[in-house]
Amino acid sequence: MEGVHPREEKQTETACCASQCPKDEEERQGQGAMLWSIQEAVERQTKQIGASACGATAVVDVLQALGIVVAPEKADRCVRTRLRRNEAPLPDYLFSRSEAGATHSQLIAGAEQASGGRVLGCHFPLHPRRRVRLVPWLARWIQRGAVPVATMNMQLAVPEGEEVPDAWHHQLIFGVGPNTVYMTNPLDVVSEQEVHQRLCSESVLLIRREDVLLRLTADAPLSSLSDDQSDPRWKALDVEGQVRQMIREEDHDDEDQFRMSHVVIPAAYSSGTAKDTFAMAERVLVIGSGGREHTLAWKLAQSPHIQQVLVAPGNAGTTNCGKISNSEVSVSNHSILAQFCKEHSVGLVVVGPEVPLAAGMVDDLQAAGVPCFGPSAKAAQLEASKSFSKAFMDRHGIPTARWCSFTDPQEACSYIRTASFPALVVKASGLAAGKGVIVAKDQEEACQAVLDIMKDKAFGSAGETVVVEELLEGEEVSCLCFSDGCTVSPMPPAQDHKRLQDGDLGPNTGGMGAYCPTPQVSQELLQKIRETVLQKTVDGMKEEGAPYVGVLYAGLMLTKQGPKVLEFNCRFGDPECQVLMPLLKSDLYEVLQSTLQGKLASSTTVWHQDSSAVTVVMASPGYPGSYKKGVAITGLSQVEETGVQVFHAGTALKEGGVVSSGGRVLTVTAVRSSLEMALHAANRGVAAVGFPGAVYRRDIGHRAIAHLTQHSRGLTYKDSGVDIAAGNRLVDMIKPLAKATSRSGCNAELGGFAGLFDLKAAGFIDPILVSGTDGVGTKLKIAQACQQHSTLGQDLVAMCVNDVLAQGAEPLFFLDYFSCGRLDVGVASAVIGGVAEACGLAGCALLGGETAEMPGVYGPGEYDLAGFCVGAVERGALLPRLGDICEGDLLIGVAASGVHSNGFSLVRKVLERAGVTYSSPAPFGKPGQTVGEVLLTPTKIYSRLLLPILRSGAIKAYAHITGGGLLENIPRVLPQELSVDLDASRWIIPPVFSWLQKEGGLCEEEMGRTFNCGLGAVLVVAFPDAQRVLRQLQAHEDAWIVGSLAHKQPGAKPVVIRNLEQSLRVGPSPCVVDLGPLQNGASQGDSSSTVPRKRTRVGVLISGTGTNLQALMEQAKRTSSSAEIVVVISNRPGVLGLKRASLAGIQTRVVDHKLYGSRAEFDGTIDRVLEEFDVEVVCLAGFMRILTGSFVRKWNGKLLNIHPSLLPAFKGVNAQKQALQAGARVTGCTVHFVAEEVDAGAIIAQEAVPVLMNDTEESLSDRIREAEHRAFPAALELVAGGGVRLGDDGRIVWNPNTQG
Repeated sequence: MEGVHPREEKQTETACCASQCPKDEEERQGQGAMLWSIQEAVERQTKQIGASACGATAVVDVLQALGIVVAPEKADRCVRTRLRRNEAPLPDYLFSRSEAGATHSQLIAGAEQASGGRVLGCHFPLHPRRRVRLVPWLARWIQRGAVPVATMNMQLAVPEGEEVPDAWHHQLIFGVGPNTVYMTNPLDVVSEQEVHQRLCSESVLLIRREDVLLRLTADAPLSSLSDDQSDPRWKALDVEGQVRQMIREEDHDDEDQFRMSHVVIPAAYSSGTAKDTFAMAERVLVIGSGGREHTLAWKLAQSPHIQQVLVAPGNAGTTNCGKISNSEVSVSNHSILAQFCKEHSVGLVVVGPEVPLAAGMVDDLQAAGVPCFGPSAKAAQLEASKSFSKAFMDRHGIPTARWCSFTDPQEACSYIRTASFPALVVKASGLAAGKGVIVAKDQEEACQAVLDIMKDKAFGSAGETVVVEELLEGEEVSCLCFSDGCTVSPMPPAQDHKRLQDGDLGPNTGGMGAYCPTPQVSQELLQKIRETVLQKTVDGMKEEGAPYVGVLYAGLMLTKQGPKVLEFNCRFGDPECQVLMPLLKSDLYEVLQSTLQGKLASSTTVWHQDSSAVTVVMASPGYPGSYKKGVAITGLSQVEETGVQVFHAGTALKEGGVVSSGGRVLTVTAVRSSLEMALHAANRGVAAVGFPGAVYRRDIGHRAIAHLTQHSRGLTYKDSGVDIAAGNRLVDMIKPLAKATSRSGCNAELGGFAGLFDLKAAGFIDPILVSGTDGVGTKLKIAQACQQHSTLGQDLVAMCVNDVLAQGAEPLFFLDYFSCGRLDVGVASAVIGGVAEACGLAGCALLGGETAEMPGVYGPGEYDLAGFCVGAVERGALLPRLGDICEGDLLIGVAASGVHSNGFSLVRKVLERAGVTYSSPAPFGKPGQTVGEVLLTPTKIYSRLLLPILRSGAIKAYAHITGGGLLENIPRVLPQELSVDLDASRWIIPPVFSWLQKEGGLCEEEMGRTFNCGLGAVLVVAFPDAQRVLRQLQAHEDAWIVGSLAHKQPGAKPVVIRNLEQSLRVGPSPCVVDLGPLQNGASQGDSSSTVPRKRTRVGVLISGTGTNLQALMEQAKRTSSSAEIVVVISNRPGVLGLKRASLAGIQTRVVDHKLYGSRAEFDGTIDRVLEEFDVEVVCLAGFMRILTGSFVRKWNGKLLNIHPSLLPAFKGVNAQKQALQAGARVTGCTVHFVAEEVDAGAIIAQEAVPVLMNDTEESLSDRIREAEHRAFPAALELVAGGGVRLGDDGRIVWNPNTQG
């Protein structure tokens, strides 16, 4: 690690020489093994290979492989990691009790120290970053005589504020013999994709082949792994075969290609996993062994966020089926289960059956830090105790049958005989696997049921208490929902068939089949059930201190008095789950995460419409009584080829075949456009299964079919093609999205006849209303062809909002119009969801809209969009200020994201002429993008960027570059006597325009009249204000001074664009930055006005979420920025800020203050990391440690901090609270150089924030935070670009060459 070990410079030099000089290399070999980074090894073509590690275990393993015996305690001290807190037995493959958490340089330095200098090392960052297939990469190394031996272990992500849990040691170990190559994983089999995601390419230990071969033989690749060689999962990898095949195929690989190939993944520990955005593939564990659990695993495996689904204990259907495999972990011992989840990086546990829920599995796993889906044991009482459930319903006014509970059988029988209603339903109060309910035909049978349950223990301890209920008459349905503790998201209603035989005859079972949806439940009735049953239940549980999070199942009877609850279940039903999951269009994993995170109100669960699902259960002969096991089952693969899905329940593997192992054995599920077709397909699938003596029903859904026949009717509005119910579903889906856009002046609640907006509440005094309306043109055709609808919402909002901005107005509210031939709720919700999200970006409320379904007007899959925006501006701030605009004013161009939303008819014509499709690889844009993806890049919304600058008064006019391009839009905001002189060489033109011009043979005038050519907005500013405005813009967006205004000569063109054709031909020059005419006096077009920019290297210190870090990173991404963020350092592991940096491709380091004995030692380590990355400027972005005076003095004039007040007012903590208590009317934020005294350094930049009458600490903090996100990047630009520095006297010194 640079700056820590005095030999570092010498080692680096020696290492380079060793690679370049074989003789020197041989001499070094006798002194000790060398550890290198993969990048260095690739570049030097050394015959070395490595593996990745994050803890002292790696050092122990590596040194042991080299014959160097090191005690684990010594390795722990050398690597400076912490010991595990618990004393649980170590797995036999671990030698150390250390937790993950070492930096990469710590590992290398630790190996050197622990080996007494026999193993030397150096750390090199990896550039450029590439991704290659793992097996070919290994093959190339092995072909050149290398062998990998070491350990990789990964650190799980941890919530902010929590300590780092025990490390998950994920071994990836290779051994070699004279003629063989071995690879094994003692914990589980990993896919190539997982290795790519988990391998730390920047913490690599490389060991010489010769050193390794001294310790390995053909019989013992590694002694610690000998027991694992017989593991069938290891054999299934066939790594030896794969590698040998790759060697044969790649004998003639190009050497240069090899040199640039290496596995590229961000550092593992220092970033963690980005779970909010599901950035890293998860491993999910499903608890259970039935058809429900197979169905859940099947649906979860479809998620791109999930890398592997484990099922414990599972069945034959979940054994090594794609992403799905079984696990033998004990599910009854919750402590063992929690440890398993940590060691195997299980990111989510989904509990299927009711028994583990009642036993508190969710409580125990979550207490151990393992995310688990399902209700707590307290909430699961709704199912675990029928008496509790019935009393709960009475307390909260939830409709149910009359009832009473008993612990004495004689009292129960007396109640049956004397009740004023038919008390013929007898239930065991506890859990009885879905079989504890007897519906008697008379009082005698009901009393006998009581005796069977209570005296004969027919259901064991579950029958110690019985519930006797009124026999209800009507249709029975199952209504399930997701619940996050506050909000419910209903699933389509389903109907189970409990009786064994056709016609609802025979004994009760766990369920012989189901179908979904049920036509007996209308949308109106489903809404009533949602309000009177599901939502009431969730509200009641919350009120009683047991928030219900998971799946809530309400078994209902549709009586003449309305729906009444028969029972609650606290999980997916079986077999209801088998018909619900195939109809779920949304990603189940995302739905479960939204449920756990309490986000159901702001997310939408989408279901397939106009489809029906039927599942038929195949049971063992004798079920529900005694039955034979081990019956062979055949024909399963042929059945699935017919388009039906077979979910396994009671099955097992025996001698390579599937046999029965339970009562309910298989469920055969079909999804078709009608219930009758789905039933027919499912029955055909059942008939094709080779299962001798199987018992099954052939009439699943018979009640629904009878209902549909009985209620055949005349024409309805839906028959004409207009589905009101679908429209209502759409409104329900978008209501929470619209509500999320509420702002001062309105609450954005949909449902009224009109929307209201209070201008006074929004803070206006003498406003003028400004309105704008627009569409997105034929960009729609591309979105419809690509089936990518979500980005159109931003296009629509941007086109309207940016027009309103041109008058200087703040956008207040937005209305949308969506018209189609047939309403597809999924498509419409994607479009309008995009509108709502864009309204949030624009700062306006989605106040309402119209969805018009017009059969015959639009073709299948076609729709149209229109938007309407209203804004307001104070009378004196209206734009353009024509009287102020004059000759000599400068034009500032703000970057567009691409074509935006105009000119797409011409774009489509060019594509047709060039023979290019939307799915073709884009000859423009980023690598890997298709033409359609680039063209659908959404239009930029400029309101949040421009409003603060517009309010400053520095902008005289603003032209939104829409239809008509540069030539026609800029003159719309100018006096007629002025002309525009633009120089296209002064801004970056996106490659898409160069391609369109070339392929379409378009002339300069056509380009300028049709497209924005890279400028989404053009601002008119006075010469003295130009640089200040430019800096403000460049803090958040690419912007350039692109031209000026001159007096228009008679007959002259209003707009002249110079150098356009040349700039289109040359393409963008991101390494060249426009400094503008004010900085060097060069005129437009003078080549001296552009210079290469050397960026200032910036390090950022954080402690938490890193919202200011995000603003700084976004600024540094801009080509115009003077800053480059090279490292982010956190004093706390696992925080969100580290994830943000990792996702942005920025190196991260953790320097945990808890591991250091003094502040000086802690600061010294941070200082060495900063020096390692050659940092020039340091930003404190929510860094919650006080730095020592020596550190501050060393970085004097290079250390920036931001404080949430207008310093020198309200120093220290709780600045917002201080401002409110003092009655301040204005506060804000301050960016300053850090001095030894807290909040006392020289001020670089400030932004004021008004204190409103009704402000709370939270609301004021939110607005100040927004100001911080503008001020901090702007201040960093000033320092990084040389505009500001700290003088020797501690005061700010402005550079006159850059000051506006």
